[in-house]
Amino acid sequence: MLLEAKNINVSFKKENQKTIFGKERQQVVKNVSLSLKKGECLGIIGESGSGKSTLGKTLIGLLKPDSGNIYLEGIDMYNANRENRKKIQQMISIVFQDYTSSANPRFLVKDIIGEALRVLEKKLGEKVDRDKKTKELLEVVGLNENFMNRYPHELSGGQLQRVCIARAVATNPQFILLDEAISSLDASTQTQVMDLLKDLQKKYGLSYIFITHDLPSVTYMCDRVLFFYEGNVVEEVEDIYKLSQVKSPYAKKLLNSILEINVDE
Repeated sequence: MLLEAKNINVSFKKENQKTIFGKERQQVVKNVSLSLKKGECLGIIGESGSGKSTLGKTLIGLLKPDSGNIYLEGIDMYNANRENRKKIQQMISIVFQDYTSSANPRFLVKDIIGEALRVLEKKLGEKVDRDKKTKELLEVVGLNENFMNRYPHELSGGQLQRVCIARAVATNPQFILLDEAISSLDASTQTQVMDLLKDLQKKYGLSYIFITHDLPSVTYMCDRVLFFYEGNVVEEVEDIYKLSQVKSPYAKKLLNSILEINVDE
């Protein structure tokens, strides 16, 4: 198993508490356990505010849980020594929804990807030919080398997200978190980017966690899916082809409203 999360709980201090020392907290992720196999795409679907992105940040080491453990290749992520923390960081990448804010507007495309190549150099312990590697990465995501010297504002949304994907794979990760990575794109570009992600998964043996509110994209991308509602996993579908057999009211509601397959109540 590549990734295992056991009994994860995350809470935040509630806003607008009446006293300065208010300690009331809102539980955002509630006793969640999940696993991710090598080469697999696990979907996590939920409405805005369900806590799915908070869970995602916890799974990649950006947000320490109140309780529970997360293991990446057997290493306890939040109780690791310095050497193992470095190893974990080198195994993970992320692609965010907001590609405009995740790419420095003052950087050329070659500099955006170059940030990741510096991480790769530390991982390998040797220098890489950054221009050559950048050209290779752009080609892999369907862009030619002419994009190297362009700024983010000179690219379409789909092109810029491809650059962000190139940056994500540049470090040779094993696991990429895709947090609403296609939701800001138009429908035709979404399909193109999903096809690209699937191709990269096969090419590099990548594992994905695909966080979204969009059920059709889950059926296109994922092997398994977790339905996430108010901080809880309310249903897990182990085989995406058995999606119509869901039992929880929330999962049925999503299926009936989005796919119109009329799951029996």
